Amino acid sequence: MGLYKYVTVGTAKRILKGSIKFTQPGAFNDPFELLPQFFVAADTIEHTRNLSFCVLSPRRSGLDRGHIPGDEKDRSDFQARNIVSTLNQTVGILCLSRNAESLLMWAHYAGEYSGALIEFDENHEFFNGLNPVKYQKRRPVFNLSDFYDRVVPISDLCVKSNAWAYEKEVRLVRATKDLQLAGEGDGKYPVMTMGLPLECIKSVYIGERMKVEDQKDIWKLVKNTNISLSLAAVANWDYSFRYDQIKFSGSLLGSPMITPRTAHIFKDEPGEFGEVARWLIRNHEMSVFVNKTC
Repeated sequence: MGLYKYVTVGTAKRILKGSIKFTQPGAFNDPFELLPQFFVAADTIEHTRNLSFCVLSPRRSGLDRGHIPGDEKDRSDFQARNIVSTLNQTVGILCLSRNAESLLMWAHYAGEYSGALIEFDENHEFFNGLNPVKYQKRRPVFNLSDFYDRVVPISDLCVKSNAWAYEKEVRLVRATKDLQLAGEGDGKYPVMTMGLPLECIKSVYIGERMKVEDQKDIWKLVKNTNISLSLAAVANWDYSFRYDQIKFSGSLLGSPMITPRTAHIFKDEPGEFGEVARWLIRNHEMSVFVNKTC
């Protein structure tokens, strides 16, 4: 399975310039993020203990007690809210996906199809510590004592409702001390980033609705790399996209793939590339049809 991220065009350009954002848990769009319930001991002194977390370790198994009958008054998310508050100051999370064909994620995270889908090489050392999100029907319930006196994997808390299962999300967590402050953000959380080696990126898929000028910018960022590049178009036969290849992975040994769909990216280029692109735009019988906006 591949490793992907749906992004706006601005984010795509920043990633292709070698920088990627890590987000604080409190800035996510799901208010239940990292927010399980806990069975808590009657002794309130226990609740004052400090908890330690690891950003790399995989999820521990067998912790969820949500299926065990118990009195609701013994369950609380008070400690979970304190944990999230702490993690907002100490970690950033990079959210990725195993799903390369999600129309919903194209709409929600990629600027309503005007952004891009980026494929990464998960075997690169940059992605050490990658962990999948767990999806389930019931909100998890943990014993708080299972989090005392040990270093707890943050992945233990990465459990979401089945409503989000289509995202097939995987996460990379990093300590803020290993990130760079890139701006003030919205005032609530600063923008934290990490340098991204371009060899981490395998492919870029340009969205159906990306503006031509932005497509040209993406091409310029990709053409001298080993990254492959394709342009999406609404398929004629299903709720899906077809992709016109512009550049294959590896060095660009010849010309890019110029088709009626991709010609407008190259029509202002000098020399043979531009001549071929302009001829296709003027003369190919499918040129107008395949570039109609959807």
